[in-house]
Amino acid sequence: MTWLSPERLWLLAAVAALVAAYVVAQRRRSRYAVRFTNLKLLDRVAPKRPGWRRHVPAGLFLAMLGLLVVGFARPQAEVQVPRERATVLVAVDVSRSMLADDVAPDRLSAAKVAAREFVADLPEQFNVGLVGFAGAASVFVPPVTDRQAVTAGIDRLAEGTAGQAGTAIGDAIATSLDAIRSVDAEAVPPARIVVLSDGANTSGRDPEEAARLATEVGVPVDAISFGTPSGMIQGGQAVPVDGQTLEAVAEATGGNYFAAGSADELRAAYADIGSSVGYETEVQDVSARFIGFGLVLAVLAALASLFWFARLP
Repeated sequence: MTWLSPERLWLLAAVAALVAAYVVAQRRRSRYAVRFTNLKLLDRVAPKRPGWRRHVPAGLFLAMLGLLVVGFARPQAEVQVPRERATVLVAVDVSRSMLADDVAPDRLSAAKVAAREFVADLPEQFNVGLVGFAGAASVFVPPVTDRQAVTAGIDRLAEGTAGQAGTAIGDAIATSLDAIRSVDAEAVPPARIVVLSDGANTSGRDPEEAARLATEVGVPVDAISFGTPSGMIQGGQAVPVDGQTLEAVAEATGGNYFAAGSADELRAAYADIGSSVGYETEVQDVSARFIGFGLVLAVLAALASLFWFARLP
């Protein structure tokens, strides 16, 4: 936390002095508390002392002063605020290896569930598009704000719906960039690509070249490798997860890389991506927080004093 007027924090010394004065006053008061030698008579003429309750209004009042001083010093903190406009392209691998059942019920089905949740959690004003890829890449849904259209597109994802066999990660990125440009032909809007796959690039455009294109237009690529080393498809063919290509792409474009070996890990990866895509960090004046809490304590101090002692502090 930083301060726009840090010199005002010296006023906390005055609050500390008030605390010290209160403690001294209470000790002096207790020193002269008993003036009657007849304790039975004292019980009759003096009401029962309120004990700890008499300190509550004073404590709340002093805490209020401390919070108001902190607010007066104009503190600043990093705050996450929703982005006003952005385009997100979700690219999902639909190659045959995504039918491996090392993630129940299979990699592709689990990926579709997590993708639907990810899209639903994005801000409503965002444009969201969907790309499916195997040996080639296809735009299933162009960038739109209609979440139902994107969800319907995710439901249509199936093995073999993106053309020939293979895994074309580079084509998936390039196709996503073309879809992003379709939103604004003159300038690339604030955008991000999220690629999910279980293997290395085996066909199509070189992923390094596609990553270079994404970097040139300032579009980060977040990548998720999904699956386990023990994945197998029907027929006993081993399809272990391979995330090296995805990790290299994410690093080259300034995106994030996640390795997810279960449905829960995949949801967590999408959640992390969503927090960075949907929000941006700004330094803002947060003095209102401290002033607001201070006013709450002032009200509590007044209520406690009225309830217990029938007077304001």
